[in-house]
Amino acid sequence: MQIMKTKYLVTTVALLALAYSLAFAYDPRPKLASANDFFFLGLNVPRDTSNPLGSNVITVNVDNLVGLNTLGISLARVDFAPYGLNPPHIHPRGTEFLIVLEGTLYVGFVTSNGDGNRLFTKMLYPGDVFVFPIGLIHFQLNVGKTNAVAFAGLSSQNPGVIIIANAVFGSDPKIKPNVLTKDFQVDKNLVEHLQKQFWWDNN
Repeated sequence: MQIMKTKYLVTTVALLALAYSLAFAYDPRPKLASANDFFFLGLNVPRDTSNPLGSNVITVNVDNLVGLNTLGISLARVDFAPYGLNPPHIHPRGTEFLIVLEGTLYVGFVTSNGDGNRLFTKMLYPGDVFVFPIGLIHFQLNVGKTNAVAFAGLSSQNPGVIIIANAVFGSDPKIKPNVLTKDFQVDKNLVEHLQKQFWWDNN
């Protein structure tokens, strides 16, 4: 009986110590910080969308707002020209929720291989919200004749972003064309053309 009580006491103390350490890890008490460390200016300003995709993403994460450190959140503004696209991409370290402020967006994500690569899509209008689970390929397309604006919240201070086409065709050094022709089942000339195009776009 005494041994059981001792084990229970040790376990309780260990859990309390862990909870205490986690509380301080996620509840920082900045002594050297200033108000500017928690401030970001200009998300009300539309971004230039005169590029081949017709979109522009401005991110607010721990790299440009240090006050987000340890808080596990970040933000982005996405501007779309008419028919502009935020191309298929993933966030390896964060789930995203998107709210539309202006325009009409066709959005979606694709599940993993084990789930049959199912596509979930929705048409979003101002005030609508859609969630993109962590690590899944997703996209947003402005289907309207006017500009569109959306804001995104992410569950990481640095969620990362991998644009699928850029990663596959714009890598440095290039992936061997034989790999991509076999994977995508397309002509080698097309692969080499895409690699050249994405290399110039990325450099």
